[in-house]
Amino acid sequence: MQVTLLGHGRLGSAIAEGWRLTGTVPCPTVLTRAVPPVCPPDTLALVIAVKPAAWRQAVAPILATLPADATVISVMAGVRAADLSAALPGRAVARVMPTTAVAQAQGVAAIWSDDAAARALAHALFDPVADTVDLDEEVLIDAATAVAGSAPAFFYALAQALAAAGVAEGLTPDAAERLTRGALRSAGSGAATEASLEALIARIASPGGTTQAGLMAFAEGHGLASAASTAVAAAVRRAHGLTGD
Repeated sequence: MQVTLLGHGRLGSAIAEGWRLTGTVPCPTVLTRAVPPVCPPDTLALVIAVKPAAWRQAVAPILATLPADATVISVMAGVRAADLSAALPGRAVARVMPTTAVAQAQGVAAIWSDDAAARALAHALFDPVADTVDLDEEVLIDAATAVAGSAPAFFYALAQALAAAGVAEGLTPDAAERLTRGALRSAGSGAATEASLEALIARIASPGGTTQAGLMAFAEGHGLASAASTAVAAAVRRAHGLTGD
């Protein structure tokens, strides 16, 4: 299928890399500031991957060449489908929020559209590179962004804090970081299974053991739950204000 990708930053380039890796879209047309903004006449889908605050300026130059029946797929946080429809009239819109691990075909992506054909096309583009999750309401996109799109950085931040705690207990910085990275890989292998998160925790946390002691320390004062809730809420609020509309 002919796909035009508008924007080639971190997420846009990751999407293109994943498509090429899986053969989903071997040769997408990529439009950036350095390339004349002209859509091929047979463009089936326009995937918009520019910064949310700049999307109107990025879309305006391609309106004249974007086919009237092209589907618009946005991977931008905070940009509502109604605004996209108003700027690109007559075209079906789908919103997708993928993680950058789509580059390795290991991503996760939330998908929403009120148009069945647009939703199906979004699945065709992202199912090969991500574990896709359908959302019933557009408003849930912001929560999905915080829980999935932002969460890898949250996990890394927790790992960084754990490594620092290991150094405080006498480990060298190199040993603490290598051990923490290994722990992340181990956690990832468990997450790739069908086991519930509760079951994965139970596999490691033996009653009365060291892991259980650490989990109890996390639970005291609801520290971990509070930190997660605060981080997700902050990310959702930021998504609401990204475009300045």
